[in-house]
Amino acid sequence: MFSNDIIASFNELETSLYNYISQNMEKVSYMRIRELADETHVSTATILRFCRKLNCEGFSEFKVKLKMDMEKNKRTIIKSSQHSIVEFFERTLKGDLEEKIKEAAIQINNAENVIFIGIGSSGILAEYGARYFSSLGKLSLYIKDPHFPIHSKLRNNSVTIALSVSGENNFTVNHLNLLKQEGSKIISITNNKLSTIAKISDINIPYYVTEEYIEEANITTQVPVVYILESLAREIYKLNQ
Repeated sequence: MFSNDIIASFNELETSLYNYISQNMEKVSYMRIRELADETHVSTATILRFCRKLNCEGFSEFKVKLKMDMEKNKRTIIKSSQHSIVEFFERTLKGDLEEKIKEAAIQINNAENVIFIGIGSSGILAEYGARYFSSLGKLSLYIKDPHFPIHSKLRNNSVTIALSVSGENNFTVNHLNLLKQEGSKIISITNNKLSTIAKISDINIPYYVTEEYIEEANITTQVPVVYILESLAREIYKLNQ
């Protein structure tokens, strides 16, 4: 409702009004225009100008939109961790997950260089994956900067492991395109196999759990990703025994 452009257009009085409303949304949604004017020490004319900047014809329409915005942003009921894990095992382990892991492990084992990429929570797990692989004897690097200079020796016979819940993160897609053009094989771990990242990968390992959000934050469980990463590393270790 309050975009950056709209907030930037507010004058001093409108900014003061915005600050009050953003901190008292529930209360404001039931106030009369005169009550809000008294609380914020501005005129009703200022409030009406404020409403027009938000594409509302009057204060009544503004309150309707405010209530709709509050409803949309209500706190999500978070599922239990047990529910998410059971969902993963029921949906994924009945399929071809183990075969996918073995196939990917063979390709990774044959590669001279392994590169992990990801952003946000996926980036944290990518860094964990690189460390876990290295601990089990397969030296791996985590690179979060798509412009990080990679020596030609590292690009030769390399595998890139990309982590992304949605499989649509523009940062990761662009990073993958650069690495793919350099000749790196792509293995992705995503929440489904129909995403952009999954489609441009040589091997995709999907894990299928219900995505969860609180406001703009993606809080989808990452337990399946840890399971897949550790299973891959252990499978590679076994191949070398």
